[in-house]
Amino acid sequence: MEELKEFSKKDIERIKREKQRQEAEKQRQENLERERNLAEHKHSQKQKSKKTLIIAGSVLVIIILAISVYAAVHALTPGTWDNFAKCLSEKGVVMYGALSWCKYTQEQAGMFGKSFKYLNYKDHTELPGIKKTPTWVIDGKWYENVQSFQTLAAATGCRYDQ
Repeated sequence: MEELKEFSKKDIERIKREKQRQEAEKQRQENLERERNLAEHKHSQKQKSKKTLIIAGSVLVIIILAISVYAAVHALTPGTWDNFAKCLSEKGVVMYGALSWCKYTQEQAGMFGKSFKYLNYKDHTELPGIKKTPTWVIDGKWYENVQSFQTLAAATGCRYDQ
């Protein structure tokens, strides 16, 4: 009977060891599965980040292209008063002013908009005796303050129609 008892103890020990081994194997498999899932999740996150970056970059490129096209079209579109401003310059008309600080000079320039670049504009300090800005010099005659297009047209013979 003692022999049976010992055999049973051995069997029990072996069964315990086998059970521990199976539990350790199960734990190892679970750990491997967790690591695999984590790796897949990281890969998925990288792919999502990559897609987001590509989409954001594409949107940025489209915005930059749209702004560039708009700027190019805007730059090529003639100003409303180009012909009038060119005529004034051709007639020798000079506008003296202080664009950096004088609101009246800025107002006069604003009336011409994009076409202002065609005017013969000079800083008021270039002509001694100027007391008010803007001052227009047309055929030697001085016109102080902001002048209407009608006044400038009448004094020069330039047409100001669009």
